[in-house]
Amino acid sequence: MKKLLAVCAMLCLPFSAQAVESYTVLFKTQGSFQEVRDLLQFSIEGKGLKITNTNKIAEMLERTGMDIGETRQVYENAEQFEFCSATISRHMMEADPHSIVMCPYSVVVYTIPNDKTVYLAYRKPAATKNPALKKTLVELEKLLTDIIKDAM
Repeated sequence: MKKLLAVCAMLCLPFSAQAVESYTVLFKTQGSFQEVRDLLQFSIEGKGLKITNTNKIAEMLERTGMDIGETRQVYENAEQFEFCSATISRHMMEADPHSIVMCPYSVVVYTIPNDKTVYLAYRKPAATKNPALKKTLVELEKLLTDIIKDAM
């Protein structure tokens, strides 16, 4: 019940999306990292997509930082989900076989120390002059945006 109330409260909060840099689309929300993370996972799976890999970025940075003499904590929590859409990937690669480098897709969820915001983001597909690929990349961005909005 407590989790349900937290989810309802998060749904009532406004969310924002912004392109911070040309390579990323960033969304911000409030709530606990774990709840937002779980909602993101459910959103991906709810679209019929299979998560092929979950990267625990914060843990990796903490573990490897000690090996290279870096001690600053970059993230409190950070995870990346990798997945593909058979339909979008197929159309993308039919439009340009070299677009294989854009698979798998990924979305991230993270928190930064001393910041109560939970961030969700994806890598913005590169611009292209290929009309068929451009059309498919619009579909891809819509999918990624919808996944994040559903999680928020």
